[in-house]
Amino acid sequence: MKKAGHAKGYLLVFVLLFVCISCDQKTKKFKPKKPNILLLMSDNQSADHLGCYGDKSIKTPHIDKLAKKGLIFKNAYCSAPSCSPARASMLTGQDIWSLGEAANLWSSFPKVKVYTQLMEASGYHVGIEGKGWGPGDETVTGWEHNPGGVRYDSFEEFFNEAEKGQPWMYWYSSRDPHRPYKKEGWKNSGIDLDSIYVPPYLPDNTDVRKDIADYYNEIQRFDEEVGSYISLLKEMGELENTMIVVCSDNGWQMPRGLANLYDFGTKIPLIISWPEFFPPGREINDFVNIKDFAPTFLELAGIPIPKEMNAQSFVDILTAEKQGIIDPQRDHVIMARERHAYVRKGGLGYPGRAIRTNDYLFIKNYEPKRWPAGDPPLYGDVDAHMLHYEAPTKIYMLKNKNTEDIKPLFDLAFSKRHEYELYKIREDPYQMNNLAEDDQYKSIVQALSNQLNAYLIKTNDSREVGQVFDWDNAPYYKDRDKRPKPSKKAIEVLGLEEEYNYLD
Repeated sequence: MKKAGHAKGYLLVFVLLFVCISCDQKTKKFKPKKPNILLLMSDNQSADHLGCYGDKSIKTPHIDKLAKKGLIFKNAYCSAPSCSPARASMLTGQDIWSLGEAANLWSSFPKVKVYTQLMEASGYHVGIEGKGWGPGDETVTGWEHNPGGVRYDSFEEFFNEAEKGQPWMYWYSSRDPHRPYKKEGWKNSGIDLDSIYVPPYLPDNTDVRKDIADYYNEIQRFDEEVGSYISLLKEMGELENTMIVVCSDNGWQMPRGLANLYDFGTKIPLIISWPEFFPPGREINDFVNIKDFAPTFLELAGIPIPKEMNAQSFVDILTAEKQGIIDPQRDHVIMARERHAYVRKGGLGYPGRAIRTNDYLFIKNYEPKRWPAGDPPLYGDVDAHMLHYEAPTKIYMLKNKNTEDIKPLFDLAFSKRHEYELYKIREDPYQMNNLAEDDQYKSIVQALSNQLNAYLIKTNDSREVGQVFDWDNAPYYKDRDKRPKPSKKAIEVLGLEEEYNYLD
């Protein structure tokens, strides 16, 4: 009888052990150890220009393969269509209007909490390669190094400094596909000019197709960089416990792209892969903002999220089993812009706020009397001032701005705009027909305006709650931009004298 009792006891212990192991296996993906995080960021790339997003003209096999093992976000946006503020928002988990000068390009960076420092304080090894936060000057506010982390020349150098078993966070900022593009780089890249889709807000001709093809070539180079990082992770035995994030900081450097609140300036690619813990092969339609990275990374690392970070973690999306819409409350995103480049007399910006839903884009321009693309004749918010390189699409549009077929496109990109803009996405995906003045849409304008303003007031945006922060007179830490010397091509096209300076 004793032996039988012992046997039953052993059996019970075995069952309990089996159940515990099974429970651990079932909940493993919801209780991972602190992940390594590898953030691979392209520079000025719009959302749809990857094979996994449906572009048939571009070859991005490494990113496409990663997407199959991860999540593709179909509604990912930056906080601002400009490098410095978008990256500042990502690091701080805050809207750009909360960051003072950092809402501008070539700005300073406030002494506020950033997820990189919080992760480092909790035991993470943190580093960056490339731009990190910028362009700007963080030292004027007391930062000892880039807010993104200590700078390294290579991932190998960074990794060799980590302690054995120490979790790490590494941010690689590619130079691609930022202008200048390698001229005629497309010729050896396998890109077929005839296959390229030219969006209807740009002229469709050989010059523009070659410009887009050169841009595609830069993205393909970024794809090769992504592939090299994945290979390194495999060699180092770090792939299984590394969350890989591939994204851009803002949209492409074309007219109506970078520095504009249209989708072509704000909508970014976002692919996240960690198959061991995030169910792979899913497309996500929830709206996410690049500022949401900060609380998401902190939650995954088990670090408390500071109350000043008003962004929202999307760990629930990453760990969900389903695809499509995960959180119905993520049905919109809010974005902003202040001063991009120094392209208006006296350093004036072109401030705006926008709300993007599944059905509409609503934009509020606070200074509609200013030139949205910068003062003529250079319109420097589009492809900078054409100072050191040619910008074929912009130059073609300037050269032909008075022709019957180009003038409407030129006006969309360069001419002054209304205070309010409303675009119906399903009927007008390229946001070319402003409905804000149409009586039929007055109720929509009012509803979206109310929703936008309520958020701006709640988050203490000075443009809505009181005295405005003086973004126009904030320092711009690149003096050369203040006295642009147009390129020879610009001089030829615009009929300028070589020493002409439109800001004098």
